[in-house]
Amino acid sequence: MDRVLFALTSHFKDKNGWESGCYVLEVAVPYFHLIKNGIDIDFVSPKGGQVPVKKLDLDDPKVKCFLKDKKAKEKFINSYQPKDIDAEVYDAIYFPGGHGVVFDLPHNEEIADIASKIYENSGLVCAVCHGGAGLINLKRSDGNYLVAGKKLTAFSNNEEIAIGTENKVPFLLETVLKERGAIYSCKANWQEYVVVDGRLITGQNPASDLLMAKELVKALKKKK
Repeated sequence: MDRVLFALTSHFKDKNGWESGCYVLEVAVPYFHLIKNGIDIDFVSPKGGQVPVKKLDLDDPKVKCFLKDKKAKEKFINSYQPKDIDAEVYDAIYFPGGHGVVFDLPHNEEIADIASKIYENSGLVCAVCHGGAGLINLKRSDGNYLVAGKKLTAFSNNEEIAIGTENKVPFLLETVLKERGAIYSCKANWQEYVVVDGRLITGQNPASDLLMAKELVKALKKKK
């Protein structure tokens, strides 16, 4: 059975009290699609345990379904700590979004090491929306940034500006990915858009989470 590791944020509030956390919709939609395709899923976060959630999406029917699913909720509220993870057993790692990701995952060396090992072991690395922040400091075994020279997408600067958070985040994701050498592209705000470049699969925004999951399933089947 294929196994995918979801790498989630542990960050909830910044120093000014701004709530961010995990955008559960980008967890729920891929989770159910992957489970439906016989793929096993684990969750990891920098601190382990309960994952802080972005409250604005808790009324979404897909999120409600996810949080009512006994197995899904049990894994979600008891996420593993990085030290508990053996990268060798996973076929892919996925970084969902939510603004919390930009505050902690770029600086978490343990999760970066797990992701790099999965990639170097012929695994897949995936991200949607702000989850792309989990990619910016990943490095290949040759010391180069994983995203350097790779075609990808993530939450755009225009989308960040559109929701008025461009001065709340510590950096603009599109800008930093380009600085790392990524070949970044995007569509108009809120449009579904996924880019596949080898074993890197990325989605621009929440509208892209299902398509990302479909591409991941396709890639996993192709590997067999």
